[in-house]
Amino acid sequence: MGKRILITGASRGIGRAIASMLSEVDNYLFLQGRDESALKQTLEIVNLRRADGEIILADLSQSSDVFALAGRFSDKPIDILINNAGMAVVKPIEDITLEEWHKTFAVNVTAPFLLTQQLFPKMDRGSAIVNISSIAAKNGFPGWSSYCMSKFALEGFTQSLREEARDRGIRVINIYPAATATDIWNDIQGDWPRKKMLSADEVADAVRYALSCPSDVLVDTISLGTIWGTL
Repeated sequence: MGKRILITGASRGIGRAIASMLSEVDNYLFLQGRDESALKQTLEIVNLRRADGEIILADLSQSSDVFALAGRFSDKPIDILINNAGMAVVKPIEDITLEEWHKTFAVNVTAPFLLTQQLFPKMDRGSAIVNISSIAAKNGFPGWSSYCMSKFALEGFTQSLREEARDRGIRVINIYPAATATDIWNDIQGDWPRKKMLSADEVADAVRYALSCPSDVLVDTISLGTIWGTL
């Protein structure tokens, strides 16, 4: 029987790779993002792999958009929620604006919280919630204070949620990728060794593996790196 899957940040990068990996026959994928053209390209990949789905335009930095997104599933629950969307502001602490700080928290923490809060009560036993975290949830890096703050916060939320979900038979999974070669680096100053980074497909494959385990088996965390280290 197919699964109803919501993937945030599905326009490109890790989100698109996850959509491709989970595009099995009978699965129905809800693809959230802000770039309609890019989302349509993701949907084409999903369809080519014999799954079906639809795109949903929403800005996760806006709570009204998040509530509207969750409201689409008021009649029929989803089976898998993948909180993948994220943003990074990489600046010295003195250069981060209050608006950037709040927006980082809104996208990386508040949106997953609100979506989970709205969708979790209706999810059935055997369902799953996957949060795409980062090694920045475990380590601080210079210039990444707002991003690390948000991932540390998501870590605490996920750990608590996992315990609440346990008795209901709902799995809560955290994926911790090291630096991953996606478009996020286009807006970050510096010479980053993308050839030494993880690929989006490698992260997506970890998601697929965790979800492929029997419903009573919880792979609660997967940490991913390369032989080059954390970069």
